Amino acid sequence: MTAALEIRNVAKRYGALQALAGVSLEVAAGEFFGLLGPNGAGKTTLISVIAGLVRADAGSVRVMAADVVSDYRRARRMLGVVPQELVFDPFFSVRETLRFQSGYYGLRRNDDWIDEVMQQLELTDKADTNMRALSGGMKRRVLVAQALVHKPPVIVLDEPTAGVDVGLRQGLWRFIRRLNADGHTIVLTTHYLEEAEQLCSRIAMLKAGRVVALDSTRNLLQKFSGLELRIRLDRDALPDGSGVTAVAAESGRFTLRLRDYAELEVLLHRLREAGAAICEFELSPPDLEEVFLRVMASGDAAAPSRCAGERGA
Repeated sequence: MTAALEIRNVAKRYGALQALAGVSLEVAAGEFFGLLGPNGAGKTTLISVIAGLVRADAGSVRVMAADVVSDYRRARRMLGVVPQELVFDPFFSVRETLRFQSGYYGLRRNDDWIDEVMQQLELTDKADTNMRALSGGMKRRVLVAQALVHKPPVIVLDEPTAGVDVGLRQGLWRFIRRLNADGHTIVLTTHYLEEAEQLCSRIAMLKAGRVVALDSTRNLLQKFSGLELRIRLDRDALPDGSGVTAVAAESGRFTLRLRDYAELEVLLHRLREAGAAICEFELSPPDLEEVFLRVMASGDAAAPSRCAGERGA
């Protein structure tokens, strides 16, 4: 199967800054892929290279097998990009903006799809509103609509929900999930890590222009995260031989960090053997935010998934 997105050893330098340092990724057709990293990690530069807006110093990028340099026009037709920046012609309405965008791809009779996209993004009642009269959240939804007017098989979303309220964010994700279910490949960058955890089957993490983690979401959670257990016992100290050390303890209440559920089972068995009664018990499962912080702190690369199409969310 042809990869939807193939990135090979991409490097880009701006003066003394190495923005990308040999990035390699492969995203399977139909995958929902997350690209995470702190500010300055190189995410936006990588997206600009994918979109053909920035020329890499080395390496190659293919979108649905079309090289973004030597076969730019076909690669661009295969790709819809939602950028971070809110850039519009202020003299056109929403509908006019989407019609002009359609025209760039040679689509003259595209109103039915434009109407559907506007409806799904809750823009219908703003169709004839001038762009400069829209709020920031509305403008961001128009950016998403612009990226979708030509029905690209690969959609790159660069912080698409920044400045969008919770209700509208949920509506956007319902629509994007539907597109993904219909076979569209989605590449997402976001600072809302809970979104990435819920949506993405695989995730790559960038730091200083390098991929420092690449695996299925499930595997990343298992490798880098742990469990946090908050427990209250009928005594003020953990029994001898419990095998764990509390990160916080006060009047019989303990906060414990455990590697996995196997370690939890061992702990509970030892507490029972010691005759300790559990009065309260609260377990927090691993989350992507903890994984992200640990990876960024260590910078160690996770073993990459060998199968681009592996789904683990």
